[in-house]
Amino acid sequence: MTGGLRLSRRGALVAGVVAGVLVVGGVAGVAVATTNGSAQPTAAASASASAPASGSASGSAAGNSGTAGFQDPAAPADRSDATPVSVAIPAIGVSSSLEDLHRGAAGELDPPKDWDSAGWFSDGIVPGQVGPAVIAGHVDSPTAAAVFFRLDELVAGDEVHVAMSDGTTRTFTVDRSERAAKSAFPTSDVYGTTPTPQLRLITCDGTFDTATGHYTDNLIVFADLSSD
Repeated sequence: MTGGLRLSRRGALVAGVVAGVLVVGGVAGVAVATTNGSAQPTAAASASASAPASGSASGSAAGNSGTAGFQDPAAPADRSDATPVSVAIPAIGVSSSLEDLHRGAAGELDPPKDWDSAGWFSDGIVPGQVGPAVIAGHVDSPTAAAVFFRLDELVAGDEVHVAMSDGTTRTFTVDRSERAAKSAFPTSDVYGTTPTPQLRLITCDGTFDTATGHYTDNLIVFADLSSD
């Protein structure tokens, strides 16, 4: 990308290499889980992080039976084949369509193509199914704030509404936020098996490193399904 001025996470214009993508350890994308041959995802061993392998605990269909104590072995089949089409977060003025996000060549989660659109990890959990669904978005573009610029303003109790392709809406309530260095992304917290339907919202945070053209940290918002 070319050099120039960009709007930083904290709102100050800084000179640097324009990147504006969600990155992990210098690799474009959002940190996602790797597997070590077991059902549980583990932290990435290298600077970049890979998405869960197909069939792993964090990448399997949420309605399927799972490990005793986490998911009911007698849980019913998925209710529908609906997928998310848009997300709204009234507290921070977000209303965005959702791109389908996939793994890149290095196993990283590719970021949305549109600065002003969020995307969901479509190889993972569908929002509203048991497990951690993931929605990611840019914090800024080379010239302006992007879709998740105000994500750090969310507090416990704020709502996230995910509209589905079948006309239903699944509402999640924010529980907490966590900032983490991209070199120490909390893979198991974000992508590990959960006993209930949950949502993770991810964007960039921290200091904008002009040498690499990337932010140093990620911001993760954790939310729980409250209605569907």
